[in-house]
Amino acid sequence: MKKLGHLNRDIARVLASMGHTDSLVIADCGLPIPEGVECIDVSLALNVPGFFDVLDSVLADFKVERAVFASESAEHNAAVVERIAQMASSKIEVEQVPHETFKQRSREAKAIIRTGECSPYANVILHSGVIF
Repeated sequence: MKKLGHLNRDIARVLASMGHTDSLVIADCGLPIPEGVECIDVSLALNVPGFFDVLDSVLADFKVERAVFASESAEHNAAVVERIAQMASSKIEVEQVPHETFKQRSREAKAIIRTGECSPYANVILHSGVIF
């Protein structure tokens, strides 16, 4: 049995397949899943697992170069705004775009991890960095 990193075989597979600048979305339960983009649905119930639980787990096992958030989170989700600031201070480039632009960009992701999160604009596009 796998001891370190992700136990979810689909998340582990996607993370292992990521190349430099490839993107992965971590989404709340309401974000539309574009046709043709793999959806790894880990939702169990409302807010389970939460967005930050999944984000923290992925960040522990994935080299992120850039993160994209919906700019609407500034008005509607203080916890996401706080995480944006933390990521920016940890040398991850952070970009904020309108939610409609975010949804369009999610079409380019290798996969979307759908959480049970129910707070507004709790979504991020993570772009892969390199470990060397």
